[in-house]
Amino acid sequence: MRDYLALLSERRTLSEDQAADAMRLIMTGSFEPEEVAAFLLGLRARGETIDELAGFTRVMREFAIRVDPGDPNAIDLCGTGGDGISTFNISTTCAFVVAGAGVTVAKHGNRSVSSSCGSSDVLTMLGIETRLSKDGVEQCFRDAGMAFIFAPLFHPALGHVMPVRRKLGVRTFFNILGPICNPAFVQRQLIGCFKADVAEMMARILLRLESDHVRVVHSRDGLDEISTSHLTDSYGFSSRGTSIAHEVIDTQKLGLPRIDLSSIRSGSPEENRDILLSVLEGQAGPARDIVVANATYAIHVAGLYDSLSDCFEAANTSIDSGAARTALQRLREVSLEADRIA
Repeated sequence: MRDYLALLSERRTLSEDQAADAMRLIMTGSFEPEEVAAFLLGLRARGETIDELAGFTRVMREFAIRVDPGDPNAIDLCGTGGDGISTFNISTTCAFVVAGAGVTVAKHGNRSVSSSCGSSDVLTMLGIETRLSKDGVEQCFRDAGMAFIFAPLFHPALGHVMPVRRKLGVRTFFNILGPICNPAFVQRQLIGCFKADVAEMMARILLRLESDHVRVVHSRDGLDEISTSHLTDSYGFSSRGTSIAHEVIDTQKLGLPRIDLSSIRSGSPEENRDILLSVLEGQAGPARDIVVANATYAIHVAGLYDSLSDCFEAANTSIDSGAARTALQRLREVSLEADRIA
């Protein structure tokens, strides 16, 4: 590890194999916490390269406990976090809307690390059991059409680094790896990212990993979501493409009004829960609009419809018909009966 720290101190980059070796040492607990902290902060200060992230990803996937979603078109909707804006849990709310539209959703997430409320926190507030075993998660896929995959249980080797991450309390490359290391090995993803150049990098890594249809987005107001307050840069590919396409998303073209970011801010898990439920109950306003925008593109990535207008209609119908709310209720029921980890 000292050799790798020396390279970072000289602002030199690691090869993919060196990055993989360093990651393997982290995953096996072969570093002292101080060394791990120095490694994470050194990379954060210099900026990670595609080769480094590819090496980290390769090893993190090797160590993951794999789950089967039972659907090759299953999708994950998640973000890197770390945008510092403290909105309500948009992607988690969106997951229920997308599931209500008939898409299998493999929601990979965690408790809060650098924000006030992570996806696991708000799901717990909703009465959903998140500490499920592999069998429990797969039962949710079969019986509820969606599942929450609690990252610490399916990436147990990350237990060696989690105390360091929590103590640092800042974004690190693990925020980048989480969304691209879903234990369901989904081939379709809508990922929010804290920075545009990192979004493009993540898309390139997923292209290397031969995903099917991916969008990695960063909005120009700073959100790691498709925003309704500003334009959003999207980097991705479809049908196992060979290159990354850059697109600027303007949600006004969907007929959605511009909003002020202050209208979608939230704090506690209780606040997040209440906003999520208000959206699923059909309450109009900025929270619903931004969820519908993200759900529209997620449904498109899932391949349910070819046209965005059909996807937009499907997202709205999921809410207005009560299907999104039913998806939440069904996941809660199944998760409480499924096999869990104490």
